[in-house]
Amino acid sequence: MIKILGNQNTLLDQFIGELRDIEIQKDRMRFRKNMERIGEIFAYEISKTLEFQKKNITTSLGIAEVPLLHEIPVLATILRAGLPLHYGLLNFFDNSENAFISAYRKHHKDGNFDIRLEYVSSPQIEGKTLILSDPMLATASSMVLTYRELLRIGKPVHTHIVTIIASVEGVENITKNLAGQDVTLWVGAIDDELTAQSYIVPGLGDAGDLAFGSKL
Repeated sequence: MIKILGNQNTLLDQFIGELRDIEIQKDRMRFRKNMERIGEIFAYEISKTLEFQKKNITTSLGIAEVPLLHEIPVLATILRAGLPLHYGLLNFFDNSENAFISAYRKHHKDGNFDIRLEYVSSPQIEGKTLILSDPMLATASSMVLTYRELLRIGKPVHTHIVTIIASVEGVENITKNLAGQDVTLWVGAIDDELTAQSYIVPGLGDAGDLAFGSKL
């Protein structure tokens, strides 16, 4: 299942537009904050799919019956670019356990690259709802590799994959490689093009560098 939240004339479109803007990108704090805000929007929408239970709450004047979140998801993200988006999700799912995965592109002299996964820190996810986030879904190779690695720890009852901007190819690869899995893909915007170096166009650039500074 694919849910596209962008292009509906909401504040999400405003925040995505600011992420893309080459002038606004110069303010790293604002860039991180917009990613965090977008994470909060995704969290709110995902919460509509989760299990709630009604509970009587004692107020100063009586009893109020209120539906409260019963199903606490596990939040996972791919380092380092995913951290601000992850924090936005965590702001809303503030009782969640968290998983962190180090996955990156190892570039070769011929211009090609492969995906390296070197670190996984995760709580138990067997039978739980998992929310796995990464701001950009280019080829989706990192996401597919990360998801499969997490399955070695346990099988979630359902996984929500959250990304701000995806390419058409990335969405197709998620659909192909995770076919038959209990997965929902949440996307802010889908762009048509990938460069020869597998960067999304128009995209926004390198989300990790824009959020935290360039790397060697």
